[in-house]
Amino acid sequence: MLRSTGQRRVTGSGEDPRVLELRAAITRLRRELAAHPVEFMDRGIAEDELAALASMAVDGMPEVRRLRRSLLLVAGAIGSVSALGAALARVRNAVELFGESPHGG
Repeated sequence: MLRSTGQRRVTGSGEDPRVLELRAAITRLRRELAAHPVEFMDRGIAEDELAALASMAVDGMPEVRRLRRSLLLVAGAIGSVSALGAALARVRNAVELFGESPHGG
């Protein structure tokens, strides 16, 4: 089924594929962060914001402005941890699937 946003729903699931991708990306980053052996100063911030992102994704259609805010906090908290870069990029790409915030992002 083609939606007015140009996004295709996953057959049979009734869920927006952007939300599914966001959930998968958040899960991957949370898993990699949990397995990362080195403690760093802002780890707690990253974990809290990833939990907030996960909650937004579970609720269905997340608010773009809140997604972007949480993404910025996560990126600021773990941006210098190169081992998490690919998973962080996947979350960023998933957030970008939702388009621009109505207030310019």
